[in-house]
Amino acid sequence: MTEADRVFMKFPPFIREYIYAHSWDSLREVQLFAAGVLFDTKNNLLLTSSTASGKTEAAFFPIITDVWNEPCEGVSVLYIAPLKSLINDQFFRIEELLEESGIRVTHWHGDVAATQKKKLLEQPEGILQITPESLEAMLINRSNDIPRIFKGLKYIVIDEVHTLMGTDRGNQIICQISRIQRLIGRVPRRVGLSATIGNPELAAEWLGAGSVVETSISPKGNERIKWRLGMEHFYIQNPNFNQTGKDDGALEKAKLDAGYEYAYDCVSGAKSLVFSNSREETEYVCATLRQIAKKRGDRDVFLIHHGNLSAALREEAEMKMRDTEQMAVTCATVTMELGIDIGRLERVLQIDAPNSVSSFLQRLGRSGRRGQPPDMMMVFREEEPLPNAPLPQLIPWGLIRAIAIVQLYIEERFIEPPSNKTQPYSLLFHQTLSILAARGETRASELAEFVLSMPAFSHVSKENYKALLVSMLNNGLIEMTDEKGLIAGIESERLLNSFKFYAVFKDSEDFTVRCESEEIGTITTPPPVGDRFALAGRVWEVMELDSARRLVYVKGVEGKMEISWPGDFGEIHTRILERMRRVLAEDTVYPYLKENAAKRLELARRVARNTGLTDKYIVHLGGYTYCMFPWLGTRSFRTLRKMLAAVASPLGISGIDFEGCYYVTFRMEKSNEEGLITALNAYFGNGEYSPLNLVSPKELPSFEKYDEYIPADLLRYAYTVDRLNVKEASLRIRNMRDGILP
Repeated sequence: MTEADRVFMKFPPFIREYIYAHSWDSLREVQLFAAGVLFDTKNNLLLTSSTASGKTEAAFFPIITDVWNEPCEGVSVLYIAPLKSLINDQFFRIEELLEESGIRVTHWHGDVAATQKKKLLEQPEGILQITPESLEAMLINRSNDIPRIFKGLKYIVIDEVHTLMGTDRGNQIICQISRIQRLIGRVPRRVGLSATIGNPELAAEWLGAGSVVETSISPKGNERIKWRLGMEHFYIQNPNFNQTGKDDGALEKAKLDAGYEYAYDCVSGAKSLVFSNSREETEYVCATLRQIAKKRGDRDVFLIHHGNLSAALREEAEMKMRDTEQMAVTCATVTMELGIDIGRLERVLQIDAPNSVSSFLQRLGRSGRRGQPPDMMMVFREEEPLPNAPLPQLIPWGLIRAIAIVQLYIEERFIEPPSNKTQPYSLLFHQTLSILAARGETRASELAEFVLSMPAFSHVSKENYKALLVSMLNNGLIEMTDEKGLIAGIESERLLNSFKFYAVFKDSEDFTVRCESEEIGTITTPPPVGDRFALAGRVWEVMELDSARRLVYVKGVEGKMEISWPGDFGEIHTRILERMRRVLAEDTVYPYLKENAAKRLELARRVARNTGLTDKYIVHLGGYTYCMFPWLGTRSFRTLRKMLAAVASPLGISGIDFEGCYYVTFRMEKSNEEGLITALNAYFGNGEYSPLNLVSPKELPSFEKYDEYIPADLLRYAYTVDRLNVKEASLRIRNMRDGILP
């Protein structure tokens, strides 16, 4: 009997029938590996195989087999996922698998009916799928029920772990697991799932933090890259409307916007996802594609999916994408980047470059299921630079970044390693209040022992935690009883009584938008009555504004507009910037570049060669103006900017400006390139400079949700540890001194 046969025969009849029904010829390598670990060892498991490789089934087939063979009281499997849409998708998949098993699966998040939650609370069993925020609410409000609900908990499954590591939200999950383990007095096995892990060993360490067993890691596959990939570039408002060079009526079609017309043609007649890097851009793209469809007399098949839309609109997009009988194109952000199986998707369209290799692979992997190779087209649009534009504006940075991302994976299988956050004070504040709200009065020493023993806070010193507690006491956020115990204070009631407390990521006081009886979504700042705004890929006119209830009543109107939400766009790794320099410096012809993109790259390379942009770090732009190209990722680039500011005064440097992490421009009146490099090296070249000296005592670097409650000294310290990279920036300064290019 082969290993595959042995594993197959261990599965209960309903799983074997499921495999037959889906016409699987054999179990995949990742499924055999997962079964071996879960059946034959007590280890935790990290599955890191590629998108659409069957990771969900690989994990759940043996887990469900165990639950079916040895039923237990309470919830047996806790599945935690970062997105409601992912939970909804997995719920339907697992429900189908369990149809004949008698095992119940319950999904639990803010959009799920209270009756379903009540049923689980009354009779906890089977599999519970939940978001971190809903799990936090359960730990606070039903702390006494946790031992009953999770009495027989065997497995904790964490999906899309690459999005959680190094974030407060991911560390919140690790805290929640620690709290559940203490309450139930046992340590369930953990299973982590992801298609894009840059450093599996670090991921395994994070997944198993606070566990008592080893974590087995699925072996790396040697799958051959087979993609359908293309990149095309367009100038905005170019007088040559027909930039494709085709004579098929495109001249008239392209008058709206050649780039968007091309994007429309890419997805026309193909079930597709259109990814953008922000909600703002997603809204604008969707509205534009709808506008083109109307102009051409085509049917409007365009949907939209992002976090500020109502649950009904998001679910409509998900259902129509799954429906094999319907034609649909959905414009989306990261909310459809992760794990959702939306059936046979024919194409992915990416507007501009993704920020990371990981994001590129996730988005590419949405297509190409059911045996077909992944298919992605990237479209780049930029204003055509004027002949007298400054040097940095002559480079199409988005196109160069996209090429670098693709080449890094093709050449090295590089994926960004997970970042590590060692001083998460916003989360520390949150968990302190959460634990006090759940436990009630707790002595300070006992609270400190409880909190600081959780893996997420293993690098926080007792002195710093004491400083946080003293600050919370002084501000009424916690109080000390006559018995010297700590309780949640009056000032924290406003936080604890809001459902928004359960989330550790920043949110805004949004207004809900309604058109008659339909909920459309939310916006941060509503315009006055009579004004218009964009949401859900359409334009709305404000009819009535109910500020007290935070409601905006609207009617739909024609057209398109831009909209803005607060937020940042993530970090870019240094390896991507270094590969970007090589893209500009080398003569390689990339086969996935279409005609316009190839011409734009060649033009950029000529600019780079003629100006020395890729041969030296600092380029003199004329007069007192200079430009530095350090080829550093977000954290190190941020650090170098601060280092530049630190030596600015004696060198007469002023007007420091920057674009992303591509370049820094500045005026320098008292020195030159060599003098600047000498000064930087004297201060920072040895790598022993304390990052605390880069942060002004007046600076208050607030980024996370509860930073406003953190003492300023702790915020500054956390900023230097978790958001700066002195070591890498100092190395780059030595590279500048020695003339070494990355």
